[in-house]
Amino acid sequence: MIQQYKLRGEICIGFASLFSFAAVMLLIFVHVGQINTSSVPRGIAMAKMNVSQYGQTLAQGLGDPITGLYATNASAPLKREAGIRRLYKFGLYSYCGYLNNTAGTCTNTTIANEYQPYDALLADMSLNYSALTIYIINGTSSFESQSIANHTRSAYYLILIGTICAFLALVIGVVKHTLAFLASACFAILATAFVLTGASLWTSAINSSESVNGLILNTTSIPLGIKVSSGSGLSLLWAAVACLFASLVPYLISCCTFRG
Repeated sequence: MIQQYKLRGEICIGFASLFSFAAVMLLIFVHVGQINTSSVPRGIAMAKMNVSQYGQTLAQGLGDPITGLYATNASAPLKREAGIRRLYKFGLYSYCGYLNNTAGTCTNTTIANEYQPYDALLADMSLNYSALTIYIINGTSSFESQSIANHTRSAYYLILIGTICAFLALVIGVVKHTLAFLASACFAILATAFVLTGASLWTSAINSSESVNGLILNTTSIPLGIKVSSGSGLSLLWAAVACLFASLVPYLISCCTFRG
């Protein structure tokens, strides 16, 4: 009977470790998103903002050609009024602007970097275009709301703590002892709670910023041409939540069935 309990506990801890390992790997990918423009980080973003049609909208609405709105040099620094990029991708530590799918540059990495798509857009515009954009957008949606930045700043710390807890659950679970499995279960519970809350805050922030998608240019029927959407990083984050949640049951069973 004792041997059966031990075997059952080892099987459960094997499944728990597998789910924990998957969660940790997913969270690592989330953390590296948009830290630079190399192939892997470039493909992972929490949110994306496509403004490739914004210039055309302004030209149609104003009846004048739009020049100097977009950057022509992919390596031109962001936040320096050097022209907007056609695509912006936002990560946990920085964001990057791209002229096309591969050519772009990123801001400096910052702990708890806030998701502020509106400010990122204005910071790349010359004064005349930023004033015009403020006139068009301000007060029309939650796109420029400061709560978006606050939510994602809080979410960063929750995700970071959750990542650490998930790693500790994985490492401690290797030790074949009932108390170790209990500790792993506790860390897995904490990791699930923290990462779930962080993912929810990011989802809420992105949903709020997506309100800009339906805006039109003043009284015309012309779409504004700014499109915000969630990125693969958010999907990876929710997948990590699912893996952590799946690890809870085998961790808890291991506490009760394993006999060292």
